[in-house]
Amino acid sequence: MLDLAVLEDPRAAAATLDPLRCSLLGELREPASASMLSQRMNIPRQKITYHLNQLAELGLLQEVEQRHKGIMTERLMQATAASYVISPEAVGALNPSAGELRDRFSAIWMLALAARTLREVGRLIVGARAANKQLATFALDAELTFSSARDRAEFSRELAESMGSLVAKYHNPSASGRVHRLVVTLHPKLKEQQS
Repeated sequence: MLDLAVLEDPRAAAATLDPLRCSLLGELREPASASMLSQRMNIPRQKITYHLNQLAELGLLQEVEQRHKGIMTERLMQATAASYVISPEAVGALNPSAGELRDRFSAIWMLALAARTLREVGRLIVGARAANKQLATFALDAELTFSSARDRAEFSRELAESMGSLVAKYHNPSASGRVHRLVVTLHPKLKEQQS
């Protein structure tokens, strides 16, 4: 089972949004059969089996074991990932375009950048797994509290200057290496009851 899978197929994305199917995927972080799930969730086995087959068809479940009980065969299923993230690619033409919304101080542009990051890194993960290679990435996450709006604005200005300076120092447009993307965001943290 993968730690995380990025879903681009709209049908798979929709399946994870269905409450029952979402519950089944959560239950199937550990292998279980339709009978086991039926008892655990108090739902008829036939209904569970139907949804398991649909989830397997979408690539969200896999069979991990078969147990033979007399003339019956019990299939143990497991989710293909512990967590799923829906790529903006799943909404096709409604996928936000970071290039069209460019505005350094816009929350909408930040979301478009996040969507692009999710879409691109999701595809890179799939490619790296298929090639059985590591994916070189770096992430930075910090929390800070500003004394004033002026301090926040000054921090943003200094950050932009520092990042611009670093980019200018290390970017070599004539190099034959792979192009990397750098995205830095700053936003208010959600209050605890909202997160």
